[in-house]
Amino acid sequence: MDTFEKIRALLAEQLDIEPDRITMDSDILADFEADSLDMVDMVMTLEDEFGIEVPDDAIENLHTVGDIVQFVDSHKD
Repeated sequence: MDTFEKIRALLAEQLDIEPDRITMDSDILADFEADSLDMVDMVMTLEDEFGIEVPDDAIENLHTVGDIVQFVDSHKD
């Protein structure tokens, strides 16, 4: 399973939305009405799932699913 597929599955479960609604261009806050608490939960899940650390200042730049995929791919081993 590639990074996008894994992130899509995690987001679908966390935000209770259909996976096929999630694309690389999906804006997590605008398209899925996520709030800051959802973002914190998502970051914690990403850190656990991929064994990475997401600095607080990086969270501000994670707007779309593509942003998250790119961040994870550039930080995982």
